[in-house]
Amino acid sequence: MARPPTGMRADARRNHERLLTEARSAFAQHGTDASLEDVARRAGVGIGTLYRHFPTRDALLSAVFEDAVGDLLTRSHELLHAPEPCAALVTWLREMVTHAGEYRGLAHALMSVSHDRSSALARCSDPIRRAGGALLARAQEAGTVREDVAIGDLLQLTHAIALAAEETPGDPDLADRLLTLTLRGLKAD
Repeated sequence: MARPPTGMRADARRNHERLLTEARSAFAQHGTDASLEDVARRAGVGIGTLYRHFPTRDALLSAVFEDAVGDLLTRSHELLHAPEPCAALVTWLREMVTHAGEYRGLAHALMSVSHDRSSALARCSDPIRRAGGALLARAQEAGTVREDVAIGDLLQLTHAIALAAEETPGDPDLADRLLTLTLRGLKAD
């Protein structure tokens, strides 16, 4: 769980935790473009307090998504020891698509941060890139994934698939079909 900075007063820590709780709820209901004023109001604080804790929307998104990122990182470490490296990579990519589709607008935010190293969301993106890179390298070393595949491209593809699925809610199998098509292109000859 995203933890408030150490040394924070008890009341500030409570505000921090309430802001995160309300942001999760607002993002789940209204997507990542949810009103930050509404988040602050629901947490019982002013907008200035929200911005003292989270100076940008990306900083708030990053804090909200740290738990999911932690789960994905743990999962990547587990999969590094799986007997079939390509299957491990595929499993993790499927979980990435699921994660990116968790909140409406997250896939778009993740796609846009992939080239913006200054964004607070990069704090979540960098560990994911390293974890996925390790799974990819293992599959490439096993000769099951083409050598010219890059982790940045795979992550962009998973975010694009999640975005396509988000835009087509009437087709619950779309993400899996698109990921399957993508994965066929990864296989080594």
